[in-house]
This record gives sequence, C-alpha cells and structure tokens, in this order.
Amino acid sequence: MRKLKLQMQMTVDGFVAGPEGQLDWMNFDMDEQLLHFINELIDTSDTILMGRKMTPGFITYWENVVDNQPQSPEFPFAQKMVNTPKIVFSKTVQHIAGKNTRVENGDLVMAVNKLKNEEGKDILVYGGASFVASLIKHNLIDELNLFINPTAISNGLKIFTEHTPLALIHSTAYASGIVVNQFKPRNKYTAN
Repeated sequence: MRKLKLQMQMTVDGFVAGPEGQLDWMNFDMDEQLLHFINELIDTSDTILMGRKMTPGFITYWENVVDNQPQSPEFPFAQKMVNTPKIVFSKTVQHIAGKNTRVENGDLVMAVNKLKNEEGKDILVYGGASFVASLIKHNLIDELNLFINPTAISNGLKIFTEHTPLALIHSTAYASGIVVNQFKPRNKYTAN
C-alpha cells in the first residue's frame, strides 16, 4: 500500500498561512541539505494531491519556470512539479488547466483510499489548509513532514482542527533555520 505523505510549511505557532492565505512569513532561503530532503520526498512519490484553492498559483508558478526560465536554479525541481501527475480535489469545479492535472470530485475518503491501494510510489500532498485539515480529520495521512519556520504570526489558517495525537519519528534542524518534524498519527501506528 502506498503512503500518503504531507509536506507543509508551518509557523512555530502552528499556522500554515496568514488569515487571508498570506505566505510572506515563509523562509525561502533553503540550504542544500533541506533541498535534498525536499527532492527526496518528491522522488519517492509519483502523485501529488492538492486542494482546489492552492492549485492555480502552484501550477502557474512551476509551469512558468519550466516554460520560461530554463536557467533558473529551480528548473530541475520545476520539471518534477510539472511532470508529476497532480490530482486536485474539488466539489465545485470539473476541470483545472495545467499539465498532468486532473480533478477529482468524488468522495474524499474513498478516492484517497483507492489511490493508496494502487501500485506505484508514495503520494505527496502539499495543501491547502482546508484540504489538508480534511485529510487529517479522516485519518488519511500516513506521514506528516512539517517544515517549521522560525516565525510566529499569531493568527491564520491551521490544519489541525481537533485533538490529533501524533508520534514523532524524526526531527532535523537545518542551517536555514527551518526544523522539519516528521510525525505519524498515533491512532494509526504504535509509537516507539
């Protein structure tokens, strides 16, 4: 069975975006070791899941790098983002423009469990906040990789909306100031 792995940026006070979805608090000065870990997450996955709200900006950004910025240091990673199949979960739209992108309108739990039971590499989810909160609520995420930025914003969007016991697997501090905490849900796995 494939694992559903979350990769999400977060503030030290537990927010994944500002009240209006702002991401101006994120640390984009990532060191080589952190970039290696990010590439490892995508290289061990062959599908990306996203919520509808974050998808247009995500697709526009990475496709622009691939189509117009071949000299960019982000170009190799952008190619992965564009070439990896993306499934966008939505209750309101049937189609979203983008390369290797399709929309899933079915039941969230059934659709994700079906994907997890298919052959292939793991599945990576990037967001957005309400989509990830739904995945957590339905106990669908197998591994949470939370990139804790050295910033507090005091108000914003959260992905944890109820009591959620987690087991810490690994924690790594990077030179950029970001600490990646890797968790598994306690109700799904026995913590050692």
